[in-house]
Amino acid sequence: MINYKIFMPIGLVAAVAVCVVQAQAQDQKPIVQIPNPGVPQAMTIQANFVRASWNNEGYAILGYQAAQRSIGEPWILLEFGTTIMPGVRSQKLTRAALSLETPDGKTIPLPSTEEYRKDANKVQAMQQRARVQRDSINYFPSSAHQACRLGFFSDLDDRAMAWDEVELDSQRGCVGRLYFPIPGGIAYGQYWLNVKFAQSMVRVPFKIFTKDEEKLLSKNYKSIKKQIDEAFKPKKK
Repeated sequence: MINYKIFMPIGLVAAVAVCVVQAQAQDQKPIVQIPNPGVPQAMTIQANFVRASWNNEGYAILGYQAAQRSIGEPWILLEFGTTIMPGVRSQKLTRAALSLETPDGKTIPLPSTEEYRKDANKVQAMQQRARVQRDSINYFPSSAHQACRLGFFSDLDDRAMAWDEVELDSQRGCVGRLYFPIPGGIAYGQYWLNVKFAQSMVRVPFKIFTKDEEKLLSKNYKSIKKQIDEAFKPKKK
């Protein structure tokens, strides 16, 4: 089910995204430092490991708690959801439209089903982890009231088939898992999920935290979220 408690589209805004935090002093709340995505968009944080970004064309959200618990593993698993905004013409999202940027600057395309299945045994531990360590990503624009499967991947024992594209419509929120191979294994640092819509790019930032960074985020979550929400609050006309 699509959660109706959501974010309405806003006008294009300047640089965005999150969640690198830095405490200036022990008795002060950490200040959010927003990394620049290089494209006009807005963003929010919905949980410690849930990030969303959007512009006037498209919306993308991801959950990555399983990845946070899988440092050093050769594949990353992301819970992913997407839709387009009201008034935007329906469009196809293909496998080629998705890529991952790693902390060392590499851009990794979404692999094919065949490439994934060759290494399927290497993601089983992370899949098990994701069954108990995951957050809801059911936060979509209120227009997206119909559920939609995003099926870029399926395992050999899955009844559902994998496909290379999905039809996006503003009334549907499409959800599925993404997998990317990570040369050298999952490392700490800033990642970006790139989503290429028909006319624009949305980049969803997420950070694999060190233990100290994660503690800081958990302790100050409400303050951090408030700062981010304030940064992207629609301006009064």
